Amino acid sequence: MSIFPPARRSFSRICFIGDAFTVGAGDETSLGWVGRLCAGEWERGHDISTYNLGIRGNSSREIAKRWRQECEARLPANANGRLVFMFGGNDAKEVVGHGFEVPLEEAAANARCFMAEAAAWRPTLWIGLMPMNEAKPYPQLLSGGPQYRFSNARQAEYNACYQNIAAELGIPFLDLHTRLIDDPAWMALTQEGDGSNPTSEGYALVSAIISKWHAWRAWFD
Repeated sequence: MSIFPPARRSFSRICFIGDAFTVGAGDETSLGWVGRLCAGEWERGHDISTYNLGIRGNSSREIAKRWRQECEARLPANANGRLVFMFGGNDAKEVVGHGFEVPLEEAAANARCFMAEAAAWRPTLWIGLMPMNEAKPYPQLLSGGPQYRFSNARQAEYNACYQNIAAELGIPFLDLHTRLIDDPAWMALTQEGDGSNPTSEGYALVSAIISKWHAWRAWFD
């Protein structure tokens, strides 16, 4: 028996950039969809270095400021580097008494700018918003902080806008919002979580969807 591990079919470094959904907030296993997705590729024989650059509460404003520097530190010029973005829920949330966190026109301009830059630099995928459960209040990140409200109808507007921008830029876009909004299983899973972020079963469902996405599979198969 060989003492060496089996040969891997590919080696890549993948940065996942986004917000609470990307970091896996609410998942009691701390794996989120990113950890499950990349673990699945390891099982298929692919060598992946995974960099989860999700930050809870980040909108397109914060992502625009940080993504390039954080990714460049992890993806040297000679690396097989890839980028996966998931953001938008924080753009679309309403800050009670102050309007929306990032108005749609500004959110679109932010996304168009940094997503165009990303796609010109590295192979890039874009994953749309995940619907939330409106039966629960939006969780507060800090005690005594601002109150938030969200609307899946409003999120659908942002999601559709991002999808159009992705088409303009030629970036593969996975429309999770449309796929999950009428799925009773998904809504039950978000209800089990905090209403915004699902528990582990919800992230497992998202991971399974992304794993079968043709644009993701094209990176490996």
